Amino acid sequence: MSIEIDLSGRVALVTGSSRGIGRAIAHRLAGAGAHVVLHGSRRSAALAEVEAEIGAAGGACSVIAADLGEIDEVKRLIKESFAVGKRLDILVNNAGVLSEGVIGMTPDDQIRHTLRINLESALAAMQIAARLMMRTKSGSIVNLGSIMGMRGAPGVMAYAASKAGLVGATLAAAKELAPNGIRVNAVAPGFIATDMTRGLAEEILAKRLAGIGMQRAGEPSEVADAVLFLASDLSRYVTGQIIGVDGGMVV
Repeated sequence: MSIEIDLSGRVALVTGSSRGIGRAIAHRLAGAGAHVVLHGSRRSAALAEVEAEIGAAGGACSVIAADLGEIDEVKRLIKESFAVGKRLDILVNNAGVLSEGVIGMTPDDQIRHTLRINLESALAAMQIAARLMMRTKSGSIVNLGSIMGMRGAPGVMAYAASKAGLVGATLAAAKELAPNGIRVNAVAPGFIATDMTRGLAEEILAKRLAGIGMQRAGEPSEVADAVLFLASDLSRYVTGQIIGVDGGMVV
């Protein structure tokens, strides 16, 4: 029996949707009928390409550029997304930066930038989106965490801390917003095949794959499927959950 997911009439904002996981999520939500607001730090060729792809497939989307390093820009992004259809049903906090650096050698400005983009911007977006979603007593917020935020890993303390903070925010927000009909969940990807991971040296790639139970990297589409589930009515009684999409990865 096939299950049809219908998001027709709903507006979904996906931050960082010009490439990788965010791009796959945007395609999945648009394919299910949602009007997707695509976001990037600036209007780029990649963002225009996603917009064209969704349009060619019969989907509906808009593009809003905003610098997530500035809280006022985050607020503008949410408000303009709401203005698209006078509603905001789905918020996917996907945008993030991966910063590497050993303890004692990571520059302070790198730590601040990582926390600002990965955590502070998501918290700001959640606050504003929640107020708008309360108007309809419904909505789904999906945060993109990481296996590193759940289990840690050497050389990525700031990144792991930002993602762990996002997990805590997800759990707290889920409890607070449930009475308002707003669900808050997170997806924690493991090693996913993106432009960034494809550039790894062969020996490093082999080592990473050896630590995955399924012996392969995940695909952005597989993360997008989990997000689609959490954004849809199939998960209407699911909130405060962190879903690992990692193929049995050990960090």
